[in-house]
Amino acid sequence: MADSPLWTIACVQMDVTLGQNAQNTRQILSYLESAASQGARLVIFPECAITGYSFKTRQEALDSAIPLDSPHLTAIQQACSRLNVYAVVGTAEKEGNTLYNTAALLGPQGQVDRYRKTHLPWMGLDRFTTASSEPFRIIEIEGLRLGILICYDGSFPETCRVLTLLGADLIVLPTNWPEGAMGVVKHLVAARALENHVFHAVCNRVGDEGGFHFLGRSRIANPGGEYLAISEDDQPATIFATFDPTLARNKHLVRVPGQHEISRLADRRPELYSPLIHAALVPPKPQGWITPAE
Repeated sequence: MADSPLWTIACVQMDVTLGQNAQNTRQILSYLESAASQGARLVIFPECAITGYSFKTRQEALDSAIPLDSPHLTAIQQACSRLNVYAVVGTAEKEGNTLYNTAALLGPQGQVDRYRKTHLPWMGLDRFTTASSEPFRIIEIEGLRLGILICYDGSFPETCRVLTLLGADLIVLPTNWPEGAMGVVKHLVAARALENHVFHAVCNRVGDEGGFHFLGRSRIANPGGEYLAISEDDQPATIFATFDPTLARNKHLVRVPGQHEISRLADRRPELYSPLIHAALVPPKPQGWITPAE
């Protein structure tokens, strides 16, 4: 990597068995080995790939959730070290009696970082988790400036925009997109890549769990909103893309010199955007919508 800025990444579109952490971890290790053998340096797994997602009760989720020092994550990290790769792996995380929906970034030298989901839909695990209030951040690994979000986070354009302003080259989004989210599948990934001029990799799961059917259709887009790799169905698959992350850094696009030039960052008018953070304009949650903090 020191001689070239190119990165090869993979999205592993896998099925997951609810609550079967050991079985899911074995499957992750097999996919990781295969992706690394095909040249991937960063391998992205779906949301809650270790634990599953569609828990019916908080206790059920707590029973399956793992701490960040669990043997499952340790085994994956040790494989990353042996294979000299990085992996983004989703899991239900427990810290004491608190639940989070988490993506761990593991690498050759150990656990690099972790991201906890900040926007929670009323679905599955997220009915019982605590939303993170930590600031968004960029993680730099061997010259790649990486931002991590999880599933529903990507439906809020502010999340990708903040990561872009912080310097992201690549934003990854482990997901559990179920039936009903086909519009998100078709339009969101390319739009987020295009509007921020970043690489965007979305890794969705497949299979059936807790009454939900998951759509697959993972995809990797370039800063122009064009797809570098795409899955067209809901079957297990691994998709790959190789790119130069530094191509995301020049936001000044010159189409006709002196006649057609744009920058989606420099041309912003943030002084007009204050309603985005005006608390009085935020609608109340639906009646009966309870969060763990309440």
